[in-house]
Amino acid sequence: MILLLIPTFLYCQFDDPIFNFENKENDKNELLPNKMLLTQRIFWGEKGVFRKINISKLNKKNRQKELVVRKKMLKAHQFIGYLTFLGMLTQGYLGGKLYSGDYSLYDLHKNIGKAVTISYFTGAGLSLFSPPPLVRNKKKGFSSIKAHKILGGIHFSAMIATNIYSDKNKSVHKASAYTAFVSYALAIVVFKF
Repeated sequence: MILLLIPTFLYCQFDDPIFNFENKENDKNELLPNKMLLTQRIFWGEKGVFRKINISKLNKKNRQKELVVRKKMLKAHQFIGYLTFLGMLTQGYLGGKLYSGDYSLYDLHKNIGKAVTISYFTGAGLSLFSPPPLVRNKKKGFSSIKAHKILGGIHFSAMIATNIYSDKNKSVHKASAYTAFVSYALAIVVFKF
């Protein structure tokens, strides 16, 4: 699995039109994509928080800086994602031992679970709160990024359920943990294809 993850990380493509400012005017309509995530619109939109409190005025120079920040945030999202995946693998192993009756690993499972939760939601935050791209490339049909986003919605919900039911209902906790793991693994794999 690690051999599958390393090439994905190394060949992450950020040198595409999303980061290219050539032939762009200083027109505000050209500086932001028409569609943005709600979190991006709240912070980075034309009337977003960062515009209102003058952290980053909407102009070409600042958008170029924002795109550098975006690139760094998405690379960190990817790196943390791989660490989270390794933590999930560890959790699956420890959880299996617990279900087999080896309760000596309970505290370790609980502590690693907290670390995985922190890394998971940190990685999610890096993606959700990154500055928007310059443009949104619209591809008709199904694409790897669309699949990645759909799977992201599934594993995000499953991670929340896994944490809510960790001490309340073992069956639901186990099912949501498996759902989180499988959808998360698929989100990593599908992103490259």
